[in-house]
Amino acid sequence: MHIPDNYLSPSTCAVMGIIMLPIWAKAIKRVKKDVNKKKIPLLGVCGAFSFLIMMFNVPVPGGTTAHAVGGTLIAILLGPYAATISISIALLIQALFFGDGGILAFGANTFNMAFVMPFVGYALFKFMKDKLKGNRGEYIAAFVGGYVGIVTAAFMASIEFGIQPLLFKDAYGHALYCPYGLKISIPAMVLVHLFVGVLEGAVTAAVYAYVKKVSPDVIYDNGENVKKVKKTARKSLYGLLLALIILCPLGLLASGDAWGEWDTEGIKSLVGYIPNAFKHGINYHAVAADYSLTGTSDVVGYIISAIAGTAIIIIIFKVIGSLKKSNRNNT
Repeated sequence: MHIPDNYLSPSTCAVMGIIMLPIWAKAIKRVKKDVNKKKIPLLGVCGAFSFLIMMFNVPVPGGTTAHAVGGTLIAILLGPYAATISISIALLIQALFFGDGGILAFGANTFNMAFVMPFVGYALFKFMKDKLKGNRGEYIAAFVGGYVGIVTAAFMASIEFGIQPLLFKDAYGHALYCPYGLKISIPAMVLVHLFVGVLEGAVTAAVYAYVKKVSPDVIYDNGENVKKVKKTARKSLYGLLLALIILCPLGLLASGDAWGEWDTEGIKSLVGYIPNAFKHGINYHAVAADYSLTGTSDVVGYIISAIAGTAIIIIIFKVIGSLKKSNRNNT
């Protein structure tokens, strides 16, 4: 799901970034309005949750891997606009520090995972929740919302991949960027996420049920947010993050690259040539690329990366929360 650099043309990346600008602006405006300062840190908790859950790669048919995102879940808990901000920050940290997702492709990745996924998933959740009765109906709605949300996001990514060879070729007819057209990219991405969607839906329903039990005051309700989040509720949510950090090395068990995330040699072995962008495009070196650290084992590097990413995201939102408080005090 994370589109690396050089798979999309700079013009495609620019268009996707421009599309996201008003979405981010609207999201920031809505979060300022809907989310009180005591609840701002919860955006960091949810962003950290998304960061961690994306580290749990799972094997899928075809020899590739994929992961859940938690987009619909965050939208259910804090609202879709808050989800856009939380997931965007998580994706930014992944790209900058861990090389997971491209720098130029940041706009495309946030469009798919921080906009399309939470808004589609949340809209479906609300529709089904209104039609179904009781807790069971809510959990079914959460599962379906999570499932459809990630599949829709994968479909959007497949379009972004698939239009590249149609629009950008060299004199020999070779693709300059992603070499696979729509006939391959759509089924490759969508079919994979029809399987991953089960995991996404299950995570969405399970964590929603957990939060509803231990901290129902967290859950978003048509823009209405409680004035206070209990300390016990926060401890439960932080406990969930700690459990994910401890278990995150399980994501190393899945072998193989995710579809559309091959390195130079990998793509050459698949199509017989190296697209020009892979030779002369952006070559950003992250500090802890692939969540690994020099001089440590894969497991230790993965855990340290999980701790660091979680801490950075939570600190960012704590700072934002403190600034919001200061601004109010100054007015």
